[in-house]
Amino acid sequence: MKKEKNTCPSNFRTFGLALQAVTVLSKYPNLCPSGEIAQHLKSEATLLRRILARLVQENILETREGRDGGYRLKQAPENITCAQVLQALLQEESLHGEMLASTGDHAFGQRMNGVFAGLMAEIDQSVLAVLERHTIADLAEKTLLPEGD
Repeated sequence: MKKEKNTCPSNFRTFGLALQAVTVLSKYPNLCPSGEIAQHLKSEATLLRRILARLVQENILETREGRDGGYRLKQAPENITCAQVLQALLQEESLHGEMLASTGDHAFGQRMNGVFAGLMAEIDQSVLAVLERHTIADLAEKTLLPEGD
């Protein structure tokens, strides 16, 4: 039985770093090395590479390895929504799984599990609806200085 993906990644820090990295990349028409992205975010390049690898797998970014390698957006920043970035990062295990696991296998627990699943589905729809309204271009416009700070 395949687990249903939920919109709450197990680590919101990962989602935040992904949004920041993609926002920085929106100002780079050519490849940008992970080290340079890490400098902008004041984060570790190794951690960012793991996050960016997932975004490459989900066709949000493209990459080229090697000394002259780096990352760049596969689409224009105004065509990438925050919801797409979140969905690219979703893991099989999520905060929803922990909530659903809190219920028992007795009759009351099974009923609560159904109620919790309904609540989580409603939350998922709300989260995605909000994130669909915001693009990477929107984030860049609000946060980046013209020279790409």
